[in-house]
Amino acid sequence: MIGDRLLTVAQTDTLIQLNLDSSHLHKFQAIIYKFLLGIVKESSPEAVLREFRQLFIYQVDCSNTDALNALYKIVLDKNEAEFRNTLKRSCYILINNWDASRQHKPIQELIKLFAEKKINVDTTSGTLDCVRTWLNNFANSKDYEDLKLFASRYDIQSEWAHRYTSYLLVPQYINLNNPIEQREAARALAKRLKDKFKFDLAMYTAHSQSPLAKDTKLQKPNPTGLGDDVLRLIKAIVAKRGPFSYANLANIFVKQTQDVNYNFFKHSLNKYLLFSVTNKTFVNAFQKNMSEKLYVLYEEHNEEIVNDALRLRTCNRVIEYLTTENNREPSGLFALLLSQGNPLTLVVILLKVILISPNSRTHLEANIAALIQYYQKFPEIECKWLITFLEIFNITFAIFAENVKYNLIQMSQNNGSSNQFNRTLDDCRIFSQLKEDTNLETADEEVRLEETI
Repeated sequence: MIGDRLLTVAQTDTLIQLNLDSSHLHKFQAIIYKFLLGIVKESSPEAVLREFRQLFIYQVDCSNTDALNALYKIVLDKNEAEFRNTLKRSCYILINNWDASRQHKPIQELIKLFAEKKINVDTTSGTLDCVRTWLNNFANSKDYEDLKLFASRYDIQSEWAHRYTSYLLVPQYINLNNPIEQREAARALAKRLKDKFKFDLAMYTAHSQSPLAKDTKLQKPNPTGLGDDVLRLIKAIVAKRGPFSYANLANIFVKQTQDVNYNFFKHSLNKYLLFSVTNKTFVNAFQKNMSEKLYVLYEEHNEEIVNDALRLRTCNRVIEYLTTENNREPSGLFALLLSQGNPLTLVVILLKVILISPNSRTHLEANIAALIQYYQKFPEIECKWLITFLEIFNITFAIFAENVKYNLIQMSQNNGSSNQFNRTLDDCRIFSQLKEDTNLETADEEVRLEETI
């Protein structure tokens, strides 16, 4: 049996020698990482998966005895946390390399390894049983759920929340305790998913307005869950132009609050966020709940001149008030405002926050991820209102906060309509173009900036 073959005499001697240096587990971890980096670059995915299985699941017959002995040392140290860290980082080393070469099937196969029945089979080896227990614990952990996000986008049967994987990945790459390989993989995948959505949305928008749109062979799929009504939504968003556009209002607000004290800034922020909101019920609910939170926020700084760090920190708190305050469940204000039946208004207010504090973008997306994680346990039919909010959020931020510029062009003149605004939108076409990409602050820099207060 595998358990009987776990430790040969030679391996036991090696372990005794290695035990003399038990305080340097990172050295043994480095041996494993070097081995995996080498084979993933030189060998086929099938060979890499075989070696990974032999190393971590069976702990026998691995082609690299140094890596196998290094894993034995980590196991004998009885440190489950270090074993899991080693396992996680090893997985993400493989995922990063396969993903870079667009090899997606082995990523799915890697994740399936932890569902193998062998993991649940008892052995005659106490050491191997310990490893099996740790593997089971990993397969039932948040770490494994994070890992599965890298395969869920290829599973057409995956639950509704996986359509928003780009947000669910954010907590992984902003968590400084995660291995660097995991953070890099999560950040890269999230960016690709956002870029794909932007591209698909622009292509769908262009082709849907083409005279050839009726030809089903030429149609581009709608990347949103809103149906063809999404075109009118995009037009309505893009139509917000001129001196009262969201970007112009944000620039005016930033300029007018550059040298004011913090108390004045908070009062001005409240007015700025509600500017042009016409839904009185929404305004009243926002005023009652936000004002009392905002005006007492960081009162010790009320007489200080507002600076970048204080602005960032305040905008982050506003985002929390509007989404989730404890990173686990929706805030009362989020549920209250969406109950008013106009998710676009809430999305626009969140957009206004990001336009005056771009470095709050990652914090907002992390909070959106927390909302998705909270509601994903419910059936899709019960979350339609949230899904509508998420779709409008996706579209709005693709238009305003990304590197594709949308333009609304009047195609004909029609006068005398009873609803001039709707008639004007019907007579317009949307054109998109790629803007020069901009480099946003990294999540690490955002955290450091907020912590300067």
